[in-house]
Amino acid sequence: MRLVNNSERLVNIPSKGVRLEGALAIPDGVQGVVLFAHGSGSSRHSPRNNYVAQVLRRAGLGTLLIDLLTRDEDIDYQTRFDIGLLAERLDAATAWLMEDDETSGKRIGYFGASTGAAAALKSAAAAGNSIGAVVSRGGRPDLAMESLPKVVSPTLLVVGGRDELVIELNRAAYGRIKAEKEMVIVPGATHLFEEPGALEEVANLAARWFKKYLMPLE
Repeated sequence: MRLVNNSERLVNIPSKGVRLEGALAIPDGVQGVVLFAHGSGSSRHSPRNNYVAQVLRRAGLGTLLIDLLTRDEDIDYQTRFDIGLLAERLDAATAWLMEDDETSGKRIGYFGASTGAAAALKSAAAAGNSIGAVVSRGGRPDLAMESLPKVVSPTLLVVGGRDELVIELNRAAYGRIKAEKEMVIVPGATHLFEEPGALEEVANLAARWFKKYLMPLE
């Protein structure tokens, strides 16, 4: 493992015969760490998720951005939508966080985008109280419908106001979630939140949610 920019550590996480590449950043004194599950065709280098990660770190949270698929797997369109495989890889990354010297004992949250949100909710359902909170950005929680009633982690769904199909899919999924939950529609935003101020709104919403549920009460 080598250090990047003094505060970021490149990590390799084993998962059933493959090694997942990630970038871990743990500011001093943080109590919670957020594991990012990227969407189809994206990676840990996603400028959108890296922006959100920066906002979370400024809010006092650690971050782990990780590629849940290898380069060869990501070429396969079907593999990109294999929610079971993505969740399995997310489980492996979660177990790694629980054992790593720098992150063991810290509360863990999931930030999922697109298909990554389905994987995050599927993993959270299996992990129970081990996952402190989940945030979905433009996610596809409908791809994990059977798992949603089992989720106990407080869940925030954030959708763009102009992403009409995904709004309907999120509304259907929202009704299946029994845990503490909230759904926020960002006015004027499309699926990727590329409009001025849209991604900033997502990042601020996520920071407030994770600070509420991952950080100890003062």
